[in-house]
Amino acid sequence: MADLRPDRLPDHVTTPLLTLITEHSLDDDYGEVARRRNGDGPAAPKGRPAWVATAVVAIFGILVTTAAVQTSRNADTADAGRATLIRRVQTERAAVAGQQAEIAELQRANINLDDTRSELGADQRRLNARLGPLEVATGYTAVTGPGVRVVVDDAPGGGETQMVRDEDLAMLVDGLWSAGAEAVSINNQRLSVLSAIRNVGPAVHVNSRPVNPPYTVQAIGDTLTLQANLLDTTHGQRFFDLARELGFEYGMQNAQDLTLPGAPGPRLRHAQSGTDPGRQDEKEAGP
Repeated sequence: MADLRPDRLPDHVTTPLLTLITEHSLDDDYGEVARRRNGDGPAAPKGRPAWVATAVVAIFGILVTTAAVQTSRNADTADAGRATLIRRVQTERAAVAGQQAEIAELQRANINLDDTRSELGADQRRLNARLGPLEVATGYTAVTGPGVRVVVDDAPGGGETQMVRDEDLAMLVDGLWSAGAEAVSINNQRLSVLSAIRNVGPAVHVNSRPVNPPYTVQAIGDTLTLQANLLDTTHGQRFFDLARELGFEYGMQNAQDLTLPGAPGPRLRHAQSGTDPGRQDEKEAGP
C-alpha cells in the first residue's frame, strides 16, 4: 500500500499548479535548447513550441486577474450593501427614537388628562352636594317629609267676591314660607322660585295650569312649630282674618308623609350664546 502521508507525497501533488506548469514548460524548453547546442540526440520533434507555455501562463494570469477583479467588485458590492444596511439601521433607530419620544409625550398628556379628570370628578361631587339642597330650595326636585296640609275652599253659597282668589292663596303661601316651610305645593303644583299664582277670569292658575277648589296647600317643615309659626306671621294672620271675614272653608293639620312633586323646568324664551360675549344675536328657544 502506498504511503499517503504529507511528507511522502510526490512533488507534482504538493507543488502549486502555477509553479508546476511554469517549471515543466521552462524545463522542457531549456532541455531542447541544450540538446540542439550539443548536437547529440535526434532533432526535436515537432512538438509544443515555447509560445504555448507563454500563452498558458498568460491565460492563467488573465484568469487570476479576472478572479481578482471579480473579487474586488464583490467586495465593493458587499461594502455598498453594508453601507446601505448601516444607513437603514440608522434610519430605523431614528424612527424608533421619534416614536419613543411621541409615546413619552402621549403618556405625559394622558397623565395630565387623568389629573384633569380627577379634578373634574371632585368638582362634580362638590356641585352635586350643593345641587341637592338647591333643587329642594328652588322646587325643581320631588321631596318627601312631614309638614302641614291646609285645605281652603270658597264660601258655600257665596258670590264671586267670596271665592278664593290668587292673592288669597299667595298670602297663605307667603305665610308658610315665613313660618319655616321648606317646600310648598298647591293642588300638586310645586311652587318654585319662578312660579306664579294668577287668576285667569274666575279660575286660579298655578305654574300656568288651572287648579280648582278646594285648594290643598301642602308645606313640608317642622310639624312641631310650623302651624304655630304660621299664625304668628303677618301674612298668616291676614289670611285667616280674611278667611273668617269672607266665609272661606279651611282646615289645617299636620301630616307625616307628605310628597311634593318637582316643579316643571323653566321654559327659555330666548337664549344668547355665552361663548362669544361680543355676539348680540338671540335665538328662539321655545314656542
